[in-house]
Amino acid sequence: QVHLMESGGGSVQAQGSLRLSCEASEWTDCVAWFRQAPGKEREGVASCTLSDEVFYSDSVKGRFAISRDSAKKTYLQMNSVKPEDTAIYYCAAGSYIYGHCGINKEQYDYWGQGTQVTISS
Repeated sequence: QVHLMESGGGSVQAQGSLRLSCEASEWTDCVAWFRQAPGKEREGVASCTLSDEVFYSDSVKGRFAISRDSAKKTYLQMNSVKPEDTAIYYCAAGSYIYGHCGINKEQYDYWGQGTQVTISS
């Protein structure tokens, strides 16, 4: 069982920045960030392998950056945020599929409790 805990959520104005953190109890192949806005499906935002191969959704590419450090922590640096980025952000952990980490929910077995991010215009 892998335990994940997110932190760093909050409120910020559009065009600002926010950094989310996720601390895991164990190393896993893949760590990803997902988000869920009210009334919408949970969607993948970014993923990262142990060798720092990263993948982003089109909606955040060029604005968000995912990274992992040696202390089982994963970060999501959010820059140039928009009101449509408002959501609960979840950290998730899973295993490789053909050596890669995607942003489909089905690849991830462990989830954090989520942290609220609110972007005002």
